[in-house]
Amino acid sequence: MTRTLTILAASAGLALAGCNSNTAPGNDKEAALEAPAKAVPHVTAGKALAGVANATLQPETMTPADLASLGGINGRCVFRMTEIGAPSFVYGGSSDSGTIKLNGKLITLASAGEGLYSADGLRLGLKPVDAKAKPGERREAELVVILPGAKDELGFRGYSQCPS
Repeated sequence: MTRTLTILAASAGLALAGCNSNTAPGNDKEAALEAPAKAVPHVTAGKALAGVANATLQPETMTPADLASLGGINGRCVFRMTEIGAPSFVYGGSSDSGTIKLNGKLITLASAGEGLYSADGLRLGLKPVDAKAKPGERREAELVVILPGAKDELGFRGYSQCPS
């Protein structure tokens, strides 16, 4: 019995010894790093949505470069489609506007009232789904996007969070 355990322990040790040379994709220590993504352009709502099929449009997540081009998210509120995803809509803070990523472009909309934003016929509404959160806490929210000329509005459930 002791001999069997010793052999099993030795076999496990030998098998684990090869774990430091993992060749799985993404674990290649010698591969060249890809250049960081560049920020997408900032354009007007009219230009970003020209010729786009409204039914296929939905908010996109912003890259770190997109967020940096907005001056970062410090001191601003964000709407994320998932609890841990990157922001799709950045609003508030020292600016009385919000920026959303649609059709691969950043579109800034002026505030049109509490939780409402508008530019070139594009309208956004952001409303909490659950009780008011304490500053800095994440809460469920709904982002409603009304595209110019669209018959229906688009609703997205996600999470909003404002700084403390």
